[in-house]
Amino acid sequence: MNQKLLRIGTTYIPVADVEQASDWYINKLGAELSYKDNDKAILNFANQSIFLVKSLKDQSSNFYDIYGHERFSITFEVNGLTALEAIHKDFKKKEIHVGEIENRGHAGRNFVFYDLDGNKFDVWSELSPTFKEKYQI
Repeated sequence: MNQKLLRIGTTYIPVADVEQASDWYINKLGAELSYKDNDKAILNFANQSIFLVKSLKDQSSNFYDIYGHERFSITFEVNGLTALEAIHKDFKKKEIHVGEIENRGHAGRNFVFYDLDGNKFDVWSELSPTFKEKYQI
């Protein structure tokens, strides 16, 4: 078998209220609504489909590492430190719960942010080389 996985097409994110969560993603992150019913919303942004799935109370996509630190399951990428600083400022202006810009000891800088349901996400200032090449950035 010479086939391989080519890309991640969809990410599923648990939410308490599909209507409220989809509005938040559309208005705060610029997502485009593709489909919505009472149980889920399909959004397109960051070159991916994101399914917001109505879930049981207090569910999130976060997890804890072996040191007890809460971790995110998704890192979004932007093109450079200037872009990272600009989106960080924009998120603050939109009253999104964001962390400070961090130096984690690797290339680039990062910050975290949370959606209405407490799902934690990361933003990194470095685009992957493959993405840059494919989209000629």
